[in-house]
Amino acid sequence: MKKILIFYASYGGGHLSAANSIKNYLSSNYENIDVELIDCMKYINKPIEKITTTAYNEMAKKAPWAWGKIYSDSQKGPLAHITTRSNQVFAIKLLRLLREKKPDLIISTHPFGSQMCSYLKRKGKITSKIATILTDFAPHDQWLVGSDYTDYFFVAHNKMKEYLISKNIPENKIFATGIPISNKFLETFNTSKILNSLGLKENLKTILFFAGGKFGLGKSRTLEIFNTLVNDFNNIQVIAISGKNKKMYEDFNQIVKAANKTDFIRVFQFVNNVPELMAISDIVITKPGGLTTTESLVSGLPMIIINPIPGQEEENLDFLTNCGAALRTTKKYSLPVLLKVLIDDPSRLDNLRKNIKSIRKFDSAVNISNLVVDILSGNE
Repeated sequence: MKKILIFYASYGGGHLSAANSIKNYLSSNYENIDVELIDCMKYINKPIEKITTTAYNEMAKKAPWAWGKIYSDSQKGPLAHITTRSNQVFAIKLLRLLREKKPDLIISTHPFGSQMCSYLKRKGKITSKIATILTDFAPHDQWLVGSDYTDYFFVAHNKMKEYLISKNIPENKIFATGIPISNKFLETFNTSKILNSLGLKENLKTILFFAGGKFGLGKSRTLEIFNTLVNDFNNIQVIAISGKNKKMYEDFNQIVKAANKTDFIRVFQFVNNVPELMAISDIVITKPGGLTTTESLVSGLPMIIINPIPGQEEENLDFLTNCGAALRTTKKYSLPVLLKVLIDDPSRLDNLRKNIKSIRKFDSAVNISNLVVDILSGNE
């Protein structure tokens, strides 16, 4: 029996989602591989994990400029040094777990886990193979700390691979696999059946609006966008996801009733059928988190990006717009303007879909898992 530990951290949902997708595939297809998921920061120190995740969440929501400053300053300089040194200290406690579990392979979907394990390997405390899965479309330099002692890097696309090579990481360590997500997004759905089940029409453009999430848009901005979708367009139908915000869910429904648009708007709270909703949609309006954008790419769904957080979301957005896979709102090109252009000119939507097809990576979880099996077999 081979043992794999997958470390993640609760700073955003993408790290856990990537970890789960790998665990689910390996556990379902390989009886001789034992996979365990561990929140590395929660294991190290629950109070510190609580403080840092809360601070991250609050900054991202209420002071995104402050998070952007931290993101930038932690690339290099004193803050980067403090972060790296802290992870080296935390690694001492992680060593107890690694000695107990004796993993053949360690996979990390967050840079802190990678740093701690590579530090322990540099000190000769562990001999396990180490693999890092980067969960955004642009690499922060914290992902690369200790790279000499990380054996494998799984990255989102070929440009990231080129970047890592420019940082003197050997090419044979880097695999452009894409970001792993649930295999549900690879399924083929009966879109007519799903639309009918929701009481929606097949001859109207369907707009999917993600209004919830940890790093939502704020109440006023969210209601402004939803009001625009409900009241400024008569030739679309909308699926709006409010997330766990019950008050937002109620406000959405009041807006729909006031506009007499109950036939054309569907409002949900937390949902577990995102693959199906993306399959029936023509455009998604969202923030550019690594998880949602990857799901949209795999679904072939054109994106209109709103309110990116400075830092990783801005860098994700740069990648998507540079590749022609998404449009971003600006003061000049507001959401109503961009949406009208896409609805009135189908060729614009077709171009976005074409560009998406050229960059998306299918079967990321499967391909990473197969590489993991090769690693455990000594074939990689």
